[in-house]
Amino acid sequence: MSLADTLPNPEVAKPASDAPVRPFYWRLRCEIWDNRSLYVAPLITGGLIVFGFIIGTSRSSGHVSGDFNLDAGGRAALSMMPYAGAALAVSATGLIVAAFYCLGALYNERRDRSVLFWKSMPVSDLTTVLAKVAIPLVVLPVIVFVITVAAQFLLMVIDTAALAGSGSPLAALWSHWPLGRMTLGLAWALIAFSLWYAPVWAWLLLVSAWARRAPFLWAVLPPLGLMLLEQVALGTHAVSRFIGGRVGGAFNNAFADAGRNQVPNPDPASFFSDPGVYIGLVIAAILIAGAVWLRRSREPT
Repeated sequence: MSLADTLPNPEVAKPASDAPVRPFYWRLRCEIWDNRSLYVAPLITGGLIVFGFIIGTSRSSGHVSGDFNLDAGGRAALSMMPYAGAALAVSATGLIVAAFYCLGALYNERRDRSVLFWKSMPVSDLTTVLAKVAIPLVVLPVIVFVITVAAQFLLMVIDTAALAGSGSPLAALWSHWPLGRMTLGLAWALIAFSLWYAPVWAWLLLVSAWARRAPFLWAVLPPLGLMLLEQVALGTHAVSRFIGGRVGGAFNNAFADAGRNQVPNPDPASFFSDPGVYIGLVIAAILIAGAVWLRRSREPT
């Protein structure tokens, strides 16, 4: 047997180091693994909603079963309230988690000096920052959607069992219950919110990359200072209206009001025709570029 026969055939076996490297994918996985609050906090909120609903339903034997003065549509609208409340609570939790994640994403790695480890890895600053941007823009909305739908499904099972036991007309009630519209509306809301809040998350990441202490204060004080300066110097409120619209205007821009006791109608046409969406995305790109540059130049705190 010759020496060549003992060597591995390069066409058959390739070393693991030659396998395609997916730095973005693995960096994203590390972010999810290192920040378990991304899914733990929404899970806790969804669990509390379901637990509270079980207690309330057991006490009232169906939360709409006693409202016999309402027609089927009115009772269905009333029955939607816990489901809408679950979506609102889990989504609000996701927004809070996203804000605190972005504030600590680049600041914490400099504070605990783990940035020295990551800079020694074959992962660029751009890849690292983009992986962190993907958390509030993609990962958290998916987590919120899955947990919300699961919680609403459990609420439906509990409610159906309670209403069946109380002898309420289930067929008439659920025939007016827009489950499909609510699920599609939730999916659209999360997509629209991700696009609308992109400059907010990018600003928080920029502050996280820049601040040496108290990133929360540095994220909040400059906008407040600008609003106060404009009001005192010019007597106008353009900055406050801009910031208020960016923080609180996502829902109004994404949905058209369908009337009282109705599921709001998704309005993608109006949303994507709004110049504010694209202006926000351009601002977000600039802020992300700044965060990449700061991560490359900043030293551990």
